[in-house]
Amino acid sequence: MAFDYKKEYKEFYLPKNKPSIVEVPPMNYIAMRGKGNPNAEDGEYKASIGLLYGIAFTIKMSKKGSHQIEGYFDYVVPPLEGFWWQNGKTEIDYLHKEDFQFISVIRLPDFVTKEDFEWAVREATAKKKTDYSKVEFLAYHEGLCVQSMHIGPYDEEPATVEAMHQYMEAQGYALDITAERLHHEIYLSDARKTVPEKLKTVIRHPIKKVR
Repeated sequence: MAFDYKKEYKEFYLPKNKPSIVEVPPMNYIAMRGKGNPNAEDGEYKASIGLLYGIAFTIKMSKKGSHQIEGYFDYVVPPLEGFWWQNGKTEIDYLHKEDFQFISVIRLPDFVTKEDFEWAVREATAKKKTDYSKVEFLAYHEGLCVQSMHIGPYDEEPATVEAMHQYMEAQGYALDITAERLHHEIYLSDARKTVPEKLKTVIRHPIKKVR
């Protein structure tokens, strides 16, 4: 049976719909940076998703080709994730999506090296006749965070975020969003096939201990 990161690491992908504190270890990602309203049909965000999955499935299906990755095991491609920010703000302003900056990511299995990733970019570029030059290998250590499962439309996330912040403050933590530590979302539902009221999204914010 294929290794499923969501099931094997429930503390990172399947938290309860109430806040909790978590220590997130270093992880490697397929990543693409961009800006603009994520709902725009011809925008950078929607374009990034196709490029990320192009590389993700090239790596997953490498077992059938000539490039054999050392330590490879069969796995389910992890869910789409996103790091979001708006320049000059520590809180997300959902009324001004046009100001969004983002890094779209999909987690890489630990056995995938940067060299394997670069092979996948070359392979996908050649086979799909698509420009993957903006896709990058991202090593990221998220560290100490508060998180919660958000169930419902993306525009209703502020209520979940407020509950997270109240919880962390009661536990002696403070928000630690910086240029390097960002608002993080993990998308467990396909927004194209799921009604907004049933969307499941993990929301995670970096924090630091203050008392």
